[in-house]
Amino acid sequence: MEKSSQKSVMETIVSLAKRRGFVFPGSEIYGGLAGVYDFGPRGVELLNNLKRVWWDANVSMRENWYGLDSGMFKNPRTWEASGHTSGFSDPLAECKKCNTRIRVDKVLEAIGVTADEKMSEEEINALFDAHRAEIACKKCGEHNFSAVRKFNLLVKSNLGDFTSDEAEPVYLPGEASQGIYLDYKNIVDSMHPKIPFGVAQIGKAFRNEISPRNFLFRTREFEQADTQLFIKPNENKEAYESLKKERMEWYLALGIRKENLRFKQHENLVFYAKDAWDIEYKYPWGFDELEGIHDRSNYDLTQHQKFSGVDLRYVDPKTGEKYTPWILETSMGLGRLFLAVLTDAYYEDTVNNETRVVLKLSPKIAPVKAMVSPLLKNKPALVDKARKIYEELKKDIPQIMWDDNGNIGKRYRRQDEIGTPFCITIDFDTLGEKPEMENTVTLRHRDNGEQERIHANELVSRIRAVI
Repeated sequence: MEKSSQKSVMETIVSLAKRRGFVFPGSEIYGGLAGVYDFGPRGVELLNNLKRVWWDANVSMRENWYGLDSGMFKNPRTWEASGHTSGFSDPLAECKKCNTRIRVDKVLEAIGVTADEKMSEEEINALFDAHRAEIACKKCGEHNFSAVRKFNLLVKSNLGDFTSDEAEPVYLPGEASQGIYLDYKNIVDSMHPKIPFGVAQIGKAFRNEISPRNFLFRTREFEQADTQLFIKPNENKEAYESLKKERMEWYLALGIRKENLRFKQHENLVFYAKDAWDIEYKYPWGFDELEGIHDRSNYDLTQHQKFSGVDLRYVDPKTGEKYTPWILETSMGLGRLFLAVLTDAYYEDTVNNETRVVLKLSPKIAPVKAMVSPLLKNKPALVDKARKIYEELKKDIPQIMWDDNGNIGKRYRRQDEIGTPFCITIDFDTLGEKPEMENTVTLRHRDNGEQERIHANELVSRIRAVI
């Protein structure tokens, strides 16, 4: 895809997201805040539906899996044990002319040069120096950058600090998963799970990103959906392959096209990892990480046991054997999933010589399941009948929308743009103008625009069958 085409697709998605109430720039009336977005009325419904589908697949429908919602703030020692205070950093350089900051590993990657995250500051400076002539500032075009320095991404807070000396800062979470490790012992003691068992959590994370970019893909505030599967030592390989297969199948079941998904193995593993793969989605700029699947060995529990002094070994209830479980992790950015779903569902076709924009969202995640509308809003009998059908439907399916603004064609187009699977129109036949058609309605299908006549009593079952 050409760069101009990539930009056009991205601009189209961003424009639609704002125009139809999916995503707004954060603090827009004050000029915004880089890397922060708000989910609007349609967006929060779509996001909640995505969370629900993920939660059902990873907790509700599984045996020996447990949900968790850990506190956002944690004892500062947590981040020492995890390695975040010392190693959670990105390489930063600054344009000496306009002060624009760049993330060095990403600009090197853009010219085909790999900067290993395990490189020291000296090593990455040497690599950057060798390619300075190929890297221009995206703002002013100059090639004059400062030396590279490691910039820690953790965001500090003053929670509980009444001295302002920042002697022991409390951090906002750099990742959501640490809460699972901290509550591992509580879950074992209260739920008495048998290994293998899993814990799932959806939680906020914050990173002081050097250059937030690509809309919801890289932001400074985001949500992660994480699972941690606790297994016996050295029983990782088969379970890991099964986990990879399971996660890919979940995306396909969500309606994302197979050709837009792929696996990519990490070439440079961090020191504690046995293996690491990403599920990548083909975003407007190309394939990029959607979810990480990591074989973390026993690193996390070992570190927290060392720093806390608390025994985190698992005791086999049958044999009495004690061991530190290994962990298989999946970690998905919900903003990245949201963007992938919008991008994948976006279609344009031509109806009556006009371009029609359609979000072909899976009905189970669509923010609105059906729209109810009177054919004419200036006919009280039609409006009254339509309101009764709308109110009855909403009792069974809350995500039902009322729309009587503009002509029926414009209403259909609005619903197509927000991904509503069905439009229900109440007309004079519904009122019994033709006795044999009384209490029937027109049911319009989003994807192909086809319409059928069904009895109003069938609406709930027809909609529920696909959501």
